[in-house]
Amino acid sequence: MEKVKKNLAIVLGVVISALFLWLSLRGLNLADVWGIIGEAEFIWLLPSVAVYFVAVWIRSWRWHYLIKPLKEVPTKKMFPITAIGYMGNNIFPARLGEVLRAVFLKRRENVPISASLATIIVERIFDGVVMLAFVFLNLTELAKLTGDSGFVGNIQQVALIGTGVFVAALAVFLLAAMFPQVTSKIGRWFISRLLPESLQEKTLGIMDKFLDGLESLRSPFNVLMVFFTSAIIWLLETVKYWFVMHAFNFSVSFFALMLMNGIVNLATTIPSAPGYVGTFDAPGIAVLTAYGIEHATAAAYTLVLHAALWLPITLLGLFYFIRYLMADGLSWKEVFAWKEEVEEEK
Repeated sequence: MEKVKKNLAIVLGVVISALFLWLSLRGLNLADVWGIIGEAEFIWLLPSVAVYFVAVWIRSWRWHYLIKPLKEVPTKKMFPITAIGYMGNNIFPARLGEVLRAVFLKRRENVPISASLATIIVERIFDGVVMLAFVFLNLTELAKLTGDSGFVGNIQQVALIGTGVFVAALAVFLLAAMFPQVTSKIGRWFISRLLPESLQEKTLGIMDKFLDGLESLRSPFNVLMVFFTSAIIWLLETVKYWFVMHAFNFSVSFFALMLMNGIVNLATTIPSAPGYVGTFDAPGIAVLTAYGIEHATAAAYTLVLHAALWLPITLLGLFYFIRYLMADGLSWKEVFAWKEEVEEEK
């Protein structure tokens, strides 16, 4: 039954990606798009890749900071594992890269998977908050450009819903971090009443480890530090968008690229095929055309940007993945047997 659900999720993701790709490319002459790509100055991709890797390094530092209460793991050790996570998200379905990060951190640094997953969820919540900030900061400018097209209204609705979801999630995690004993008591009450006795002990152990992973959020300074670091990470990614733009014959403001960055990354939370095929491209093209960029140019830029975001970090993550498998004498089956390891954590 679980395998059937997993296969259905994969099929659904592929269907959604195909739909988004069709929406983004319909009405286009693909020969025109490839012609524009062929004329691009790809030398601009070099600084874009460099600044992106700086952002990944800072992301690794942020994760090191969140893990710090559990164990002091240097950023240089977190960077390869973070790259493996990117690779996993880009190749495997259902954001499996996030789980791979936790698995390799457990294998190499003995940090419990449940605690690691807590810090990873915290990262994603802060990322979502920053992405929403990027959107809200630039909605007024976009509204002036698009008039009554309906595009802005749709984004405003999505942004408002997203704000409610992310703010609520952030509030829950902050409260759980600040009041661990109360949270544990509530969790134990639910577990004792909803789960059979055979599962209660293991589930309680996993919950305790998960709460340990939230320890870094108990300090207001740490919360501000994580938020500030998240903003830097996504501003650097916007700089990548800016560098790639210079490979093409068009120009929009840095704030427009911030808006595009925010929207496409919020859209990639929608289930899709691995690598966010379609869910990245369709909203990216829509934002640029709303700013008056010709459709074929917007499509060419977005497709090249997507490839520049996907390929370098995927290759680097795959390199570290294979290297760690060989160094640790692990098989693929052992790496993906993470559920058994979580169940053993008490």
